[in-house]
Amino acid sequence: MFLEIRGIRKSFGNGDNCIEVLKGIDLEIEKGEFCVLLGPSGSGKSTLLNIIGGIDGAEEGYVSIGGERLAGMQEKKLTAYRREHLGYVFQLYNLIPNLTLRENIEVGAYLGRNSLNVDELLHILGLYEHQRKLPSQLSGGQQQRTAIGRAIIKNPDILLCDEPTGALDYQTSREILKLIEAVNRKYGNTVLMVTHNDAIKGMADRIVSLRDGKVRKNYRNEHKISADVLEW
Repeated sequence: MFLEIRGIRKSFGNGDNCIEVLKGIDLEIEKGEFCVLLGPSGSGKSTLLNIIGGIDGAEEGYVSIGGERLAGMQEKKLTAYRREHLGYVFQLYNLIPNLTLRENIEVGAYLGRNSLNVDELLHILGLYEHQRKLPSQLSGGQQQRTAIGRAIIKNPDILLCDEPTGALDYQTSREILKLIEAVNRKYGNTVLMVTHNDAIKGMADRIVSLRDGKVRKNYRNEHKISADVLEW
């Protein structure tokens, strides 16, 4: 199994103010799978994504990627692992304002050992003609495409997406979802996407529903559809 999650528990606060956010999460995801983590606010989905990405640590349990456990890694090794194997796409684009679109993507290329061709990726992203523009000259959708390009250019094993369409309008959201779908198909990266949008589960290979810090449903999607036909 490519991604294995066992017994993950996580709390915030102390004493009477302690809130248990994750209450023993068990999950397995195959390489190349497109997995959607669904749940309402406070269900623990973003916390789980951060633990999988090595951004946050668990109090109990472990995450294993390709047979290598993240728990117990020294910070230097964990940082190197994140750089080489994980790509992140967030709701906020976090682009460097004084770098061009192309330069923002190239920042990601410097972090990987098996980086993709920048020009080829710019064409896939639909951004080639805009590559010399600064972030302030781009639309929200173009900025999110740039953020996806920055994450995917190093060809990570896992692409972690936390509400990547949360700040976008309906049509732009569908375009971003089609792009992530295309990236998953072309490069075979495992995709984990956190969303509260129930409709997005239609394009996933695996759907994991979280509520109150527990996995309530975990199943393969037998009727997967293209992002082209998603509606909400």
